[in-house]
Amino acid sequence: MLMAIWEVVMEFSTLAWERAMKIQEVITRAMSGEYTWLRAADIIGITARSMRRWRRRYELRGYDGLLDRRRGVPCPRAAPFEEVQRILRLYRERYRGFNGRHFHEIARREHAVRLSYSYVKKALQMAGFLPKRRPRGRHRRRREPRECFGEMLHLDGSPHAWLALVPEQRQTAMHVLDDATGCLLDLQLFGSETTTAVMRVLWPVLLEHGIPMSLYTDRAKWAFLTPKAGGPCDRKQLTQVGRALKRLGIEHIPAYSPQARGRSERLNRTLQGRLVNELRLAGIRTVPEANVYIRERFLPAFNQAFARPPKDPASAFVPLGKVDLDQILCHESERRVAQDNTVGSSRLRLQIAKQPGRRSCARLRVLVRRHLDGSHCVWFGGRCLGRYDSNGQALPPNGARPLRRALRPVRGDTTGRPSLRSRRLGQLTSSTSPAATPTS
Repeated sequence: MLMAIWEVVMEFSTLAWERAMKIQEVITRAMSGEYTWLRAADIIGITARSMRRWRRRYELRGYDGLLDRRRGVPCPRAAPFEEVQRILRLYRERYRGFNGRHFHEIARREHAVRLSYSYVKKALQMAGFLPKRRPRGRHRRRREPRECFGEMLHLDGSPHAWLALVPEQRQTAMHVLDDATGCLLDLQLFGSETTTAVMRVLWPVLLEHGIPMSLYTDRAKWAFLTPKAGGPCDRKQLTQVGRALKRLGIEHIPAYSPQARGRSERLNRTLQGRLVNELRLAGIRTVPEANVYIRERFLPAFNQAFARPPKDPASAFVPLGKVDLDQILCHESERRVAQDNTVGSSRLRLQIAKQPGRRSCARLRVLVRRHLDGSHCVWFGGRCLGRYDSNGQALPPNGARPLRRALRPVRGDTTGRPSLRSRRLGQLTSSTSPAATPTS
């Protein structure tokens, strides 16, 4: 008999016995009328229905009925210990530094993990691998996304140590995000956030999708000229990027606070949590290799996970047509030709050859364009006076035609070519091509 009692005592922990004693005391006081049964249930921390069950068990089995027989018995729906151990070992040995959502997606795709995201995240937090985030700040009103694909694009740069295997180096990730779909149209790593980097990341977007309606950026020195710090932008004096956007008919919208660029800032945080770890896992140490990986693997997977269909299936992009991006996405400056028929550009002296029909080009006001590949060209109106390599050496003529004014009516067309705005509105109202809408 004593052995049976001792086995019952050893079966339950000290906390279980203390809880049973507390329940007995509260039930006794409720039976005496000192507490109401609702008050007794509130003291124990159970519902009124559970209180009735405990009372019934105490009446039938006495003190022994107050012991919770489930103590020490694992839940039948609990995750297997070996599976949880495997997940924690995977994160510790291979995916350390990944955020919870990113790790859960890769674990489901690559390692056949079937546990839910909330359970995996809680397990990683309990193991000390993931921090518990602080509560968010004050309430802010959300701006609804634009309705059409291409109606507004976000362009931003994020300086960070993107190559984890080379931690002493820092690069800048330049990205273009569509506001309506959340689709990441392009992403490239550069040494710093410069005008050339901005034009290089805009180039593939314009070639593949066309001309968007507007571009939303911060007020960096490459985007706007701000005479007074914190003041409004000067809309009359344009930067090189502002001049190119105006030439293409793209509205350039400045942001006056970090909160106004919330979508870009959140995207930067997401990229820093995902791209750094993927580049480290792929063993990438150089920027060219990283850009190839981003273009071929990261962007398709990212858009598949985060992109969404737009509210309006029509596309706001306008086809490029015959627009020569090489003559628009460049550094353009006005110069006066010297008496020796030379013009300066980027510490180089460009020698202009003798032009047909002119004795000399001296004192002409010309446009000198430095292209993204480092080459130069000199224009006088619609005539190209010469092309040069990155060292300032003249290139042989290749039959280049004068610059076409792509946004003006074609010569000889009596009806006139539709304006950019009318073509854009026509695109919005009549375009139904499914190829213009990105897949989510």
